[in-house]
Amino acid sequence: MNQNRLFRLLWLSIAAAVATIALKTVAWALTGSIGLLSDAAESVVNLVAAVIAMLALRWALKPADEEHAYGHAKAEYFAAGVEGALIVIAAVTIAGAAVARLFEPRAIEQVGLGIAVSAVASAINLVVGWMLLRTGRRERSIVLEADGRHLMTDVWTSLGVIAGIAAVSLTGWERLDPIIALLVAANIVVTGSGLLRRSIGGLMDRGLDAPEQAAIARVLDGFECEDVRFHALRTRQAGSRAFISLHVLVPGAWTVQRGHDVVEDVEAELRAAIPHATIFTHLEPAEDPRSFADTTLDRT
Repeated sequence: MNQNRLFRLLWLSIAAAVATIALKTVAWALTGSIGLLSDAAESVVNLVAAVIAMLALRWALKPADEEHAYGHAKAEYFAAGVEGALIVIAAVTIAGAAVARLFEPRAIEQVGLGIAVSAVASAINLVVGWMLLRTGRRERSIVLEADGRHLMTDVWTSLGVIAGIAAVSLTGWERLDPIIALLVAANIVVTGSGLLRRSIGGLMDRGLDAPEQAAIARVLDGFECEDVRFHALRTRQAGSRAFISLHVLVPGAWTVQRGHDVVEDVEAELRAAIPHATIFTHLEPAEDPRSFADTTLDRT
């Protein structure tokens, strides 16, 4: 993992948030649109989330120590959870302002200039969000991916707002502006809820995703035979790291060296299939009934 690149991207995200807040605030001031105000509010959340992501990533990348033998990677889930909560709070705030405007609609001014300024802000978010998503997926960083998803959501939100403001200008239907803001709020809630679910899943030691589970199964199937079997397979994800544990059953008459060689080959294949994984194996004699005392998620 290129740590310097990750932090450069987060600094870029912070700079983009500051720039888009300024631009969208200008767009709102020019037009008086509650839709554009809701868009600006989401960019404020972007800024707070980017700062939290920076702090969380610094903590997550700290090496393991005596108190945290498995590392600090789960700090990323806290950051994603906080960002999800902030997104939901922003949505509630936006919805409140939009409902008030529904009862007191106002005309929108300088529509063309306001839309142009908002479009520039959206272009900035599009570029930075795409970079964060691509790097987050490659480096398996939920913090970068969450920040990238939030920015990309902001882009679609902004495009919807721009289209809505243009429609208000063309039709003269002023209540369309707060209706757009309410739709923005609903879209933000969906994004925030998704981040919260993923954060909670990570903190609760959720297993690896289906493609990785399938890769593990392919490796074990390649070794499984009359003499070699597996059970008690468990997996979990912690930020950018994965953990795999399993029991390897071999004939009790085998020498320790022979059994150890099989285990080493299995671990090597698993590491090749899932390079970011830490693997724990336990060698057991297949004939001993005690070997089957722990067979949760049994493959046999």
